[in-house]
Amino acid sequence: MAHQLAPSVNCSLDDIDLGALKDPAGIFELIEVVGNGTYGQVYKGRHTKTGQLAAIKVMDVTQDEEEEIKLEINVLKKYSNHRNIATYYGAFIKKSPPGKDDQLWLVMEYCGAGSVTDLVKSTKGQSLKEEWISYICREILRGLSYLHSNKVIHRDIKGQNVLLTDNAEVKLVDFGVSAQLDRTIGRRNTFIGTPYWMAPEVIACDENPEATYDNRSDLWSLGITALEMAESQPPLCDLHPMRALFLIPRNPPPRLKSKKWTKKFHGFIETVLVKDYHQRPYTEQLLRQAFIRSTNREASKDTVERPH
Repeated sequence: MAHQLAPSVNCSLDDIDLGALKDPAGIFELIEVVGNGTYGQVYKGRHTKTGQLAAIKVMDVTQDEEEEIKLEINVLKKYSNHRNIATYYGAFIKKSPPGKDDQLWLVMEYCGAGSVTDLVKSTKGQSLKEEWISYICREILRGLSYLHSNKVIHRDIKGQNVLLTDNAEVKLVDFGVSAQLDRTIGRRNTFIGTPYWMAPEVIACDENPEATYDNRSDLWSLGITALEMAESQPPLCDLHPMRALFLIPRNPPPRLKSKKWTKKFHGFIETVLVKDYHQRPYTEQLLRQAFIRSTNREASKDTVERPH
């Protein structure tokens, strides 16, 4: 059995001294670029002593982005012990010559089957099977339920930030824009996320400083991700992002275009894509929804039926 890297110790949300982190030289090495995350490129990497693969997010440490970087490290350190969140292994600083930004290496579990977006693209314009969509949505909801119970909003749920292991386990990644909710107020009023997946109430924060949202903004983004899996892309993706931002709060909520899907799936989309977030259910309610409960799929290599 391969040697397993130990997850980072669960700890409190302390301030992090980035300058005190170790250099990755001799511990981890980069192999190839596998994607882009918030504030950095993601590499397939390797632990030099054991050969175990890891995902390594490499970011320039600029003053502007230092707080976001610290936030992501803190969220991963505290919450990555859940089965639906990519396990955090550690952070390192690669020193750069004077005048250049140092590089942060954020080391996490490697998910060999790629992202949900990769899976959708591999169908070449077809859609994923409904049982797969149901299974992936259930696993995302389990991860979100854990985050939300700890007063954390992910704020960037989309196919690209949902990864699959070779055993078809589903893992949430990219906490660069997540938010720790104030425990008494429980609402946010910061405009952040990826346009096509963004909830109307989050967009409203840009237009109205008094506007707020809560963790149910993640559930709108989950609904859009379900449409991405069913229709190969999110609604309005053929439009300029700024045009999409204008239309999302003004258009009726999107629905499944095809009648081939079951009533359960149509019902799930109608339940989760509700523009008034006060009327939108919470994660625990959605986990009891018929479309989510209908999936019997448990992650194992035997049940993975990947498109070729």
